[in-house]
Amino acid sequence: LLEVSRFLIVPQGVHLIPVSTAKNGVSGRSRKRILPDPVTEPPVTDPVYEARLYCNIPSVAERSMEGHAPHHFKLVSVHVLIRHGDRYPLYVIPKTKRPEIDCTLVANRKPYHPKLEAFVSHMSKGPGASFESPLHSLPLYPNHPLCEMGELTQTGVVQHLQNGQLLRDIYLKKHRLLPNDWSTEQLYLETTGKSRTLQSGLALLYGFLPDFDWKKIYFRHQPSALFCSGNCYCPVRNQYLEKEQRRQYLLREMAKIVDVPTKQLRAANPIDTMLCHFCHNVSFPCTRNGCIDMEHFKVIKTHQIEDERERREKKLYLGYALLGAHPILNQTISRMQRAAAGRKEEIFTLYSAHDVTLSPVLSALGLTEARFPRFAARLIFELWQDREKPSEHSVRILYNGVDVTFHTSFCQDHHKRSLKPMCPLENLVRFVKRDMFTALGGTTNYHDACHREGF
Repeated sequence: LLEVSRFLIVPQGVHLIPVSTAKNGVSGRSRKRILPDPVTEPPVTDPVYEARLYCNIPSVAERSMEGHAPHHFKLVSVHVLIRHGDRYPLYVIPKTKRPEIDCTLVANRKPYHPKLEAFVSHMSKGPGASFESPLHSLPLYPNHPLCEMGELTQTGVVQHLQNGQLLRDIYLKKHRLLPNDWSTEQLYLETTGKSRTLQSGLALLYGFLPDFDWKKIYFRHQPSALFCSGNCYCPVRNQYLEKEQRRQYLLREMAKIVDVPTKQLRAANPIDTMLCHFCHNVSFPCTRNGCIDMEHFKVIKTHQIEDERERREKKLYLGYALLGAHPILNQTISRMQRAAAGRKEEIFTLYSAHDVTLSPVLSALGLTEARFPRFAARLIFELWQDREKPSEHSVRILYNGVDVTFHTSFCQDHHKRSLKPMCPLENLVRFVKRDMFTALGGTTNYHDACHREGF
């Protein structure tokens, strides 16, 4: 197909514009999608198409299915898990120049959002806000002319302003989830200690509740990317992860291109950096051996897609995902049960997180065909009450605006037996409290599953 070690030199200063690979692109195995779109979906895996989806460049308002329910259903609570928005790479490929990307927020630069200037103005009033330590020491919006490693970009801010506005239109304007005089207790906000997750959470919150009262906002700090709170010690989960991490792909090919010993590269590093170049339309990096070009990028992106697919198919990753996702899912159903019982606290929950937070949750839920979390991905759990049978509560699960409720392992057959377009809350509770552990070999609770002998 293509020897990755061969170089096609790209002249300096020439920008690599993403082009269609329909003619001679790298093909992959045909793959079922969640709610595939026959008009826009390529028949086979197209690495450039997949990369564009991952970039998630803000454009016209997307179609979304959040908030859709029969008229006799009442929205009770909403639980949102997001990945931070577009960011600068976490690593630089050795022996290459850093991409020059501006992380200040500027009104006349694309992508733009009508609330961008108001967001910056509002954030400038926020220092000293009551956030859990160490969040109060983080900047509230990105502001470096040359991005720092891992810093949120303007694209990332706009992505979440757009997410927040979309959720505002649905959950507040249409369903009136929160009253106009909402209180601190009705929100639960939590983020990891990275500036990109705090800033993404604030951008979404500003789109959702414009010009919110800073005195009402309290972000909690979550030290673990798994959001496992006080339940992080899990030796068996760590063993699953260690075995999974032995599977290393991309390295041999990438090492040839950049002339770096394989052991110096981790699998995610090269593609992370190259996706930044791709998403921001910046020329790919060069070394003394030549320049990485679009054909190299296609091959490496295809390898990453295949690796991700194979990883999901391995039981090792599912074991890690079930144990890794259990604490956050358990917290979510506890909040849902309290809301179903009539409590008005924490009816809007926002977890601002990472790809390594969303991926195990998606896998644990049985969403095996879901794409890897793009920048500003959102996974939403909605709790509904049937007004005709007030004691009955149901859930909907949506990933990037697509209703995936009946793709989950605990509700994939329910719609065959019921006319309701959602899943009984009891199904989700039973899955989190019991079935997750059955899938792990017959244990009955999280502690026993985490300390299972003879794994």
